[in-house]
Amino acid sequence: MIEILATLSASAAAGMRIGIPLLIIGLLQGNNFWSLPILSHIYPPVLLGFLTSWSLVELFASKKPMWQRVVQLVQLLLSPLAGAIMGLAVASATATPNWLIACVGGLLALVLQLVQVGWFYRLRGLPLWAVFLQDSLGVALVLFAFDAPWQGGLIALILLWFAVRSAKQWYDWYHKGRRLETGD
Repeated sequence: MIEILATLSASAAAGMRIGIPLLIIGLLQGNNFWSLPILSHIYPPVLLGFLTSWSLVELFASKKPMWQRVVQLVQLLLSPLAGAIMGLAVASATATPNWLIACVGGLLALVLQLVQVGWFYRLRGLPLWAVFLQDSLGVALVLFAFDAPWQGGLIALILLWFAVRSAKQWYDWYHKGRRLETGD
């Protein structure tokens, strides 16, 4: 059960940010940095340079509303892959099949990323405090995946609950607008 909560925590971190959690989990792996699933096929200095560069882009470019869209587009496309990699990297000691861990991790990261994109377009840009919260939460969830998987998994489940509530709120908001348009 603890491994599943750790997987959820790491995958939720990939739903917040991509480069920062992958870089942190790689550095926490120590000498096994290059044994991360899929990433082990990339030449190590190139991988380290790419993850460091993308982490800096996530940290600095996401603070400007114009660049938030670009960063979100890349994150939306890559979050399922990053969530799967993060889940597989953390859940090495579980008897659960790797394909199931990868699917659940990728889907959780995608759902969280979709909620962020939805709020971005609903609010016409994310406030700066929300962007800082994303950065902090991404780092915290990776650290929780290793040091406190119970708490990290609980935070990931709360984020999933928030995603479901957001979807329900958007559905009600959309249908309320549609009823006003048709005069019902």
